Amino acid sequence: MDKFKTVLNIVQKQQTTLGFGLVALLTAGGEQIFSAVVFRCPCSSWNFAYGTVFLLAPALVLLVLGYILSNKTWKMFTGLCLRKPTPVRLKNMCVFLKVVLQITTTAMVAPISWIAVALLNGNYFECARTGLNVTLFEDQLCFGKVPECRSELYRFPCGRSTVPQTEREDVLAIIRAESQVLGWLLIASIMTAALLLTCVARCRSPISYVQLKFWQVYAQKESDLLDRYTAEHAQKLAERNLTSFFQQTSPEPIVTPDRKAWEKVSSFFRFARKNQHYSILHKYVETDLDPTGSHRASVVSDGGDFTSPAVLSFVDEGRVIL
Repeated sequence: MDKFKTVLNIVQKQQTTLGFGLVALLTAGGEQIFSAVVFRCPCSSWNFAYGTVFLLAPALVLLVLGYILSNKTWKMFTGLCLRKPTPVRLKNMCVFLKVVLQITTTAMVAPISWIAVALLNGNYFECARTGLNVTLFEDQLCFGKVPECRSELYRFPCGRSTVPQTEREDVLAIIRAESQVLGWLLIASIMTAALLLTCVARCRSPISYVQLKFWQVYAQKESDLLDRYTAEHAQKLAERNLTSFFQQTSPEPIVTPDRKAWEKVSSFFRFARKNQHYSILHKYVETDLDPTGSHRASVVSDGGDFTSPAVLSFVDEGRVIL
């Protein structure tokens, strides 16, 4: 369990090529195990439904899991129903869709990896294809074969058929070739799209390459330290309260941020050229606190401002604890 938590932390915090590569490798390994241990084509009228479910249902589960593990998802939805209603405007809708797109882009890594590896493997597609009762597809696969090929096509994955083995293997080879071609086309198209989107995001970056690297390191360190400080402060507060309760003494003073402070540091970060802030916490410390540690009355919270450039989307990512 500890090893699983370690891997999960890496996946959630490393929103980089390393993190995405690790997600893809774990998904590919899981698909191979799933295909070898669980999947058994029924070789009946259930072929199409069975193969399609095994191809797409795990991808849907991984997509939902990606949304659940995204820190941005819960930043956006936590307390949303109790906030003051804002007028529905085109700008607000665009901002909302932009955040959803950023979350979806990250969450799509695992499901696309599953579908791509499954297509390269060919087992799920082979089962679904032989159960697809469409005359055009059946004629394509059984062209030049014995008449029994069309009626017994669904039995081919299990090897239970009166059709000669050589013809059966030819049909299955065609199906596997189709599956692998689709898999490589999916991988190539996704990689090309990822490259283009990354190039556009970097081209529109308001900061230089070296500063961006520093910013990424800072965001990760802040997330790590925030987890540690939160745990330590919660432990101190719990120990103080328990000691006071059991010893029936007055509690020692411990400063804890108030609700308004928590709300401000829980909002989305927005880049501003005139200010050198690397996170919403950094902005709060430098603009919302006076030298005595109190709130500045003149500073108004920006609320949920999440219109940062795409290249800075990593700022609001971090390990999420449900």
